[in-house]
Amino acid sequence: MKDNEKCDICCVGHITLDKIITPRHTVYMPGGTAFYFAHGMSNLDHSNFCLVTSLAESEMKAVEDIRAKGIDVKVLPSERSVYFENKYGENQNNRTQRVLAKAAPFSKEGLEDVEAKVFHLGTLLADDFSPEVVKYLSGKGRLSVDAQGYLREVVGEQVNHTDWPDKLEMLKYIDILKANEKEMEVLTGETDPRKAAKILASWGVKEVLLTLGDMGSIIYADGKFYDIPAYKPDDVVDATGCGDTYMTGYLYKRARGADYEDAGKFAAAMCTIKLGASGPFNGTEQDVIDVIEGKSQA
Repeated sequence: MKDNEKCDICCVGHITLDKIITPRHTVYMPGGTAFYFAHGMSNLDHSNFCLVTSLAESEMKAVEDIRAKGIDVKVLPSERSVYFENKYGENQNNRTQRVLAKAAPFSKEGLEDVEAKVFHLGTLLADDFSPEVVKYLSGKGRLSVDAQGYLREVVGEQVNHTDWPDKLEMLKYIDILKANEKEMEVLTGETDPRKAAKILASWGVKEVLLTLGDMGSIIYADGKFYDIPAYKPDDVVDATGCGDTYMTGYLYKRARGADYEDAGKFAAAMCTIKLGASGPFNGTEQDVIDVIEGKSQA
């Protein structure tokens, strides 16, 4: 990090080792919110974006690759990296996971010299960010959180979905929350996304983003709903990282003054492009605009 410089967006999260199993193939590659977010941003205007990550020395090549794209990265050392196995069926909305190794959680001390207008916490596991760290960062900037990690309980190597015990306390500090249809049901008990969004807002979240797979997504903010379409891809190759790509696009556009609906459409179109290949988003901002305007398919 550059001394006293405040990023527009700072993503904080672990870079992982990922084993991705689909009906077509098995791929070994880096992953995690930090990886997908940083690579997505590297294809946009990333002049005021920074990344804080934590991983083992043996996986530092993933960081060097991100730095080579011009991204400012702070690394907090960890004895091990997070190691995920993601297995998909024919329907890419369905995933089973195993955690084969865990990294050290993020600490308040490790983030003291990081300044940003928006912090996006890429939670992968429930103990990545303690309540103390969440409260601390909320005092430094707006806080954006992906609910997924807070709802993952690791039993042995298996990942089970469970409720977030501290949600009523912690959601008061979170400005922007993303959850998918399964996660919103675990959090609120509701299968209706509009009812779920209103409950999450009543708990303190200012911008609720609910992603619903090929049914699109909805945004609830300032007491109003925004329906965001899912743009149809030519091919569905790998859904890993789609939620992270959505948040990359959404926060990128919001930081540049876009309204909720336009930011949501940009996020959804980025996901369409990402779905067409394994690995992170590799398109351009113009490619995203073309998808929204129907000029081309990803």
